[in-house]
Amino acid sequence: MKSKILALSKNEDFKNLLRERKISNKYVNIFFGKLINKNKNKLNISFVTKKKIGNAVKRNKIKRRLRNIVNDAIKKISLQYSYSYLVIAKPTMLNNEYTIIKETIFRDLERIY
Repeated sequence: MKSKILALSKNEDFKNLLRERKISNKYVNIFFGKLINKNKNKLNISFVTKKKIGNAVKRNKIKRRLRNIVNDAIKKISLQYSYSYLVIAKPTMLNNEYTIIKETIFRDLERIY
């Protein structure tokens, strides 16, 4: 089965999403909005971790967690493919349990609609 997730690639897309709507919680900031020339069959989502969070191993761990949470969200929540998402991680993601982070992000993704 092919992945339904497609990462944002253009700098313009990132800048446009940062001007759109935003939801924040203790673990992440989620920017979302509609982009022009977007593939409606795939979910445009990108994960960003800042260098302040830690070394590459820690940042990649956070990205893996986020990718896994979004894959579960695609199966359990009806995410709208018309939106594009930018998820910016906060340092608190490293020190907390996966299940708590997952519940919090699911709650926020459900609030988007």
